[in-house]
Amino acid sequence: MKIVIYLLVTAVTSFRATIKRVVGDQRIFSGEKVELTCSVPVPYSSDWSFLWFRRSEKLKQTGETLILWNINVKESGKYSCQGERPSVFGPIKTQQSLPVEISVDGGWAILQASHHPALVGDTLELTCHLRDNPPIHETILYKGGIEVMRINGSNPHFLFTNVTLDDEGMYSCRASWDIRRQTYSVISVDTPVHVLEVLSQPQLEIDVSSGLIGKNEMKVVCHVEYNAHAPAPQINYYFYKDNNRLGVATSENHDLVKRTSGQYSCRVRVPQLGLSRWSEPKVFDQTTSVSSF
Repeated sequence: MKIVIYLLVTAVTSFRATIKRVVGDQRIFSGEKVELTCSVPVPYSSDWSFLWFRRSEKLKQTGETLILWNINVKESGKYSCQGERPSVFGPIKTQQSLPVEISVDGGWAILQASHHPALVGDTLELTCHLRDNPPIHETILYKGGIEVMRINGSNPHFLFTNVTLDDEGMYSCRASWDIRRQTYSVISVDTPVHVLEVLSQPQLEIDVSSGLIGKNEMKVVCHVEYNAHAPAPQINYYFYKDNNRLGVATSENHDLVKRTSGQYSCRVRVPQLGLSRWSEPKVFDQTTSVSSF
């Protein structure tokens, strides 16, 4: 008699699940509701169930939607999800999604930002959100504990136009209202506001490792941090030796060039946004195969 034994193993796909917050903000009051959904890329999107995690803890829910009713402070944390489906050889799982952070506040005031993080040049709105929405008559915005803006009336929105890196910091708000001839005042906890440059200053790397094609060649790499709202416009890279351009613009951040001594640099340009930045020049010495700033 022939006995066949099948070993069931868990396979992990090359793609990852995507998590999305559809109800609730990143910062939310205790007692409110948060709803998250999990999905798998469209070409592979049939017959999946879903696993949910808070930090490293696996949750009991398995559906496409995770609803957190009457959320409490202990449920704060980073949430992620993972697709799973059966096969004859064992379960198949997607890579775990990038996390979504939920911060639950048990107090009476939360400062919420319209963009997180904001980009240089953005218009940023900070809103002092109060539990139960009482009829406020004054709202004060603080940065690092120092008052930066005050609004009289029921408008709890603070507007920053054309933000810069100097606007980054820790912010909080205080709101006041009157009920039955008594004044009440609450203050939020500090909320970080991050501001990123759309283009950082590029850094040029010169790679002369032996693994490159052609012993008389070297690889120049232009490292840059590019932050843009989706859909992000195309970024172009240019490489220079002694202020003369090497070849044409490329959408790749690297190129192979002839290994010769000289001063090298790179430029990064986003034509649609009218942005352009240069790296500091870097000197390469062919006789010693070293480079320096």
